[in-house]
Amino acid sequence: MSLELISKIHQLKTEKNAAIIAHYYQSPEIQDLADFVGDSLAMAKYGKDVDADCLVICGVKFMAETAKILSPEKTVLLPNPDAGCPMADMVDAKSLSMHKKRHPNHYIVSYVNTSVDVKALTDICVTSSNALHIIRQLDQKEILFLPDKNLGHYINTQLPNQQMHLWPGFCRTHDRLKPEDVKSMKVLYPGAEVLVHPECDPSVIDLADFVGSTAGIIHRASASSAQSFIICTEEGVLHRLKQNEPEKAFHLASSKLLCQNMKKTKLEDVYRSLLNNSHETIIDETTRLAAYDALDQMLALS
Repeated sequence: MSLELISKIHQLKTEKNAAIIAHYYQSPEIQDLADFVGDSLAMAKYGKDVDADCLVICGVKFMAETAKILSPEKTVLLPNPDAGCPMADMVDAKSLSMHKKRHPNHYIVSYVNTSVDVKALTDICVTSSNALHIIRQLDQKEILFLPDKNLGHYINTQLPNQQMHLWPGFCRTHDRLKPEDVKSMKVLYPGAEVLVHPECDPSVIDLADFVGSTAGIIHRASASSAQSFIICTEEGVLHRLKQNEPEKAFHLASSKLLCQNMKKTKLEDVYRSLLNNSHETIIDETTRLAAYDALDQMLALS
């Protein structure tokens, strides 16, 4: 049935001039189906540049919104509308508006893992791939970073002269990983490099041989002379790591590194969404333009 379904999806994709864009945390069958697989920054860039009338975003809600912000002329579909991001939900426009009234001098830096309404109140967006590079360029003295306190804490350790105020949000998946989990894996695989996503708790980051975004972890695994790696990010990335480096060994730091929301998108969802143009992402133009400015600033400094 899967082969027949995949064939139907490809046919619909051709008929509608659609591009299927997936995140590294999607299931292997979705990654293999996609025209492009990447982290949130790469997904945003690809969606903006690809010659397609329709973008099928196999990820979570904020990724579809980001695609629509950057490509308003394209139809953007989110195959499973229940695929949300709990961390993005930890900050809303009302709370951020109240903060801005209390602290009008704060320059707002928002992780791309936020809703379009929050981006519309943001000065500049960042991703885990470019956050350090961008924030290092900022001259503002009072910066609020949101919503991920773990990523923000990591940036603060790398930029001691640019200490940001941190919103108390976090990624539920990465934050589940504890230092004891990593230490146990290091005992089992003593020669392995520990590759850690900066959304992890600082106590886990302290154990890392390398800290970086999902794309950064993939690149490091290819560039490193090490033959064994302990992976401290969502388990979906193992599919690409094993594809890229079949001779190397990859060990997930914990079975807790599973994002249920990222796994909600199924082949059937992609098929039905393309067939019916269902679950289209719609953003009013005023909000889109305000959010676009924050993303455009990010792309300019990336």
